[in-house]
Amino acid sequence: MKKKHNLGNEAVYDARTLGLPRMLVLGLQHLFAMFGATVLVPILVQSYGLPLSIQTTLLFAGLGTLLFHVCTKFKVPAFLGSSFAFLGGFEAVSKLDAGKFATMTGEEKLPYALGGIVIAGGLYLVLALLFKLVGPQKVMRFFPPIVTGPIIILIGLNLSGTAITNASTCWWLALVAIAIIIVANIWGKGMVKIIPILLGVVGSYIVALIAGQVDFTEVGKADFVGLQQFVIAKFDLTSILVMAPIAIAAMMEHIGDMSAISSTTGTNFIADPGLHRTLLGDGLATAVAGMFGGPANTTYGENTGVLALSRVYDPRVIRLAALYAIILSFSPKFDALVNSIPTAIVGGVSFVLYGMISAVGVRNVVENKVDLTKSRNLIIAAVIFVSGLGFSSTGGITFTVGGADITLTGLAIAALCGVILNAILPGNDYKFGVDPQGDKSADLGSY
Repeated sequence: MKKKHNLGNEAVYDARTLGLPRMLVLGLQHLFAMFGATVLVPILVQSYGLPLSIQTTLLFAGLGTLLFHVCTKFKVPAFLGSSFAFLGGFEAVSKLDAGKFATMTGEEKLPYALGGIVIAGGLYLVLALLFKLVGPQKVMRFFPPIVTGPIIILIGLNLSGTAITNASTCWWLALVAIAIIIVANIWGKGMVKIIPILLGVVGSYIVALIAGQVDFTEVGKADFVGLQQFVIAKFDLTSILVMAPIAIAAMMEHIGDMSAISSTTGTNFIADPGLHRTLLGDGLATAVAGMFGGPANTTYGENTGVLALSRVYDPRVIRLAALYAIILSFSPKFDALVNSIPTAIVGGVSFVLYGMISAVGVRNVVENKVDLTKSRNLIIAAVIFVSGLGFSSTGGITFTVGGADITLTGLAIAALCGVILNAILPGNDYKFGVDPQGDKSADLGSY
């Protein structure tokens, strides 16, 4: 006879003991948790002029999650949704105007941005191999918080202008979205606290509906069922150099999530199945998504929040949420409905989100107790900030190699400078794995 569990009071490692109906509901809860942030990424990328598809994003969030579970021996209860870390890269690609990018439309630039994501996913595989061969401690010495923290801060700051531009289309509506997110995040209880972005979008959308600010023209034209819009990745050194360095921040996000999930469930997933396997799963999911038209994937802090809330730690429940996402991805009408969200709401949500990304970078520095009285640390941070913000304002550096124009964006230059300076300046005393709280602090998916 199956043992009955009182949800939220005791840990459940096999959800089958709860019965199928409760498992289906728990899977739906994970879908709600990831949904707001996952679909927000293509919405934001579209606002940069790159037509990233919501249907395709949902498809590869679901497929990527299932692929991750295969790579991690079905042990890790993680959902892979769209990564915020790469938003800065998408915006940078949309602004490229040198060489062959000078005459391209946003639709023509998108495949090159996706090609950069494929390579970034490939870097995960290289890191996974290094973690397996030499251990995470030696690898992570090249990516300490004094490098990763300022890079994460830059991602948010470089995007801030876009948030203001979008919000300024209707400030009062943007402020409604901001207010709902803040209230849900600060005063919300249980599930409300875990899904502030989804609530911010839905709540302000209802207000926009009442105010007559929503255009349903495209929703009416769209079919209920239809295939996704696949875009095959193209490769160019400029777009690769835009996207690939972001893998440094994304890797820290991944490690932060693995630390958080291990802490929440009381199971050390960093040891078993190991960071090399979780990085392999995340990297393959990201590379496959980028190859066919989806954004980079990452393990989601929101779903870790649901694990903590429900205390059901069975990965089967996460796989149900992945199947739900795949089913939703076959509806163009649903895609059109999401796309009917007014620009001002997108601006209001991203107003908070981009600031939170930068704040996570600050938290990464603080919780890892980075000593900014040391000259080496001050110099590394200073060079990263000035390179990232300064070169972004001037369009980066463009040079010609073998007849091809290559552009290094501000973020790419900042990442390269940070990694190189950290490697050559004496006094690097960072030890990965000593402070679990510090390792968790780079999780961009936690609000």
